[in-house]
Amino acid sequence: MLGYDLLNEPIPHFPQLKKYNSQLEPFYHRIVDVIREVDRNHIVILGGAQWDTNFSVFGPPFDANVMYTFHKYRMPPEQKEIQPYVDFRDTYRVPIWMSESGENTDEWITQYRKLLDKNHIDWAFWPYKKMDSPRSIVSFTRPLYWDEIVAYARLPGTMGDTEKRIAKRPLQDHINAAFAELLENIQLSKCRINEGYLKALGLGPVN
Repeated sequence: MLGYDLLNEPIPHFPQLKKYNSQLEPFYHRIVDVIREVDRNHIVILGGAQWDTNFSVFGPPFDANVMYTFHKYRMPPEQKEIQPYVDFRDTYRVPIWMSESGENTDEWITQYRKLLDKNHIDWAFWPYKKMDSPRSIVSFTRPLYWDEIVAYARLPGTMGDTEKRIAKRPLQDHINAAFAELLENIQLSKCRINEGYLKALGLGPVN
C-alpha cells in the first residue's frame, strides 16, 4: 500500500462553496491525527480544493510523511498551468503527484506528459478503459440497447413521480442483455488497444 488518499476532488469550483476552502486543511489535519494513532509509516496524500486544483489552501506541511496531488484537465499544456504546484513542491520540499488527467487528444496527452516529465512530476492518466473512445489505453464496444439505458438515466424526475419514471424504463430483456454484453465486452481480450494513446504516454508498442 502506498498510503492514504483522503479525499478525491474536495470542494467543487462553484462560488458558493469556496467559503469552505479555509476548512479543508484543518479537516485533513484532524483525519491525519487519527491515522497516525495507528499508522505512522504510510504516506498521506492530500488533494487541493476545487477538484484538486487549488493548492493555495495549504500552508507548510503539518505531517512529516505527506504528499500532495493535483488534477488538471482541458488547459493549455504550458508551464504556467503547473507552476503553482512546482513552486509549492520546491518551497516546502514535499513530493507532488499529478494523479488524474486525460480525456483529450493524443497530441494534448503527449504535450502534457512531456511537460510533467520535464518538471519531474510523476503522473497517472485515466481512464484505462472507455466505451467507443480512443481517449484511453483500451476501448470496448458499446453493447446493444445501451443507448436506451443512457436515455432513461438522463430523464428528469423527482421522488414524487417514481411510477411515471418506471413506466419509461427500457424492457427488462433489453436491460439484461445490455449488461450481460457489457460484462463480455470489457474483458481485455475483447478490447481494442489504442496505440496512439500508448505512444502519447511514452509507452512502448504492444507485443
